[in-house]
Amino acid sequence: MYDSGKIITGIVIFVVLVTFPIWYNLGRATPPPDPKIDTPVIQEMKVKQCIEPKQAMKGNHMKILDEWRHTVVRNGERIYTAPDGKQYDMSLQNTCMKCHSNKTQFCDQCHNYLKVNPYCWDCHIVPKEKK
Repeated sequence: MYDSGKIITGIVIFVVLVTFPIWYNLGRATPPPDPKIDTPVIQEMKVKQCIEPKQAMKGNHMKILDEWRHTVVRNGERIYTAPDGKQYDMSLQNTCMKCHSNKTQFCDQCHNYLKVNPYCWDCHIVPKEKK
């Protein structure tokens, strides 16, 4: 085989470059976020629950917000009926941010951890933090 040294060197360089992110970050795992739900509004609630169960909100909150936006803007409907029968105003700022007024400790913590940049604040006014 001609130029086997060059081929083997090329393969080694390729493998090193492809696996670099894995071995470079080995042992540097960032601890998962711990969103704070100790806002004044939540503390005053007798039953601390969101519009959906916690696990559903963790995985699907963006889908819910997108459906809300679509329903409000295109259909003009503003009331959301939760699985438990309670009704809520379909509003990021008036429903979600009313309870989760600590955007940096609640929303931003998970979004930064997952390195996602949601487009909520392209249209909505960024809420002022309530301690």
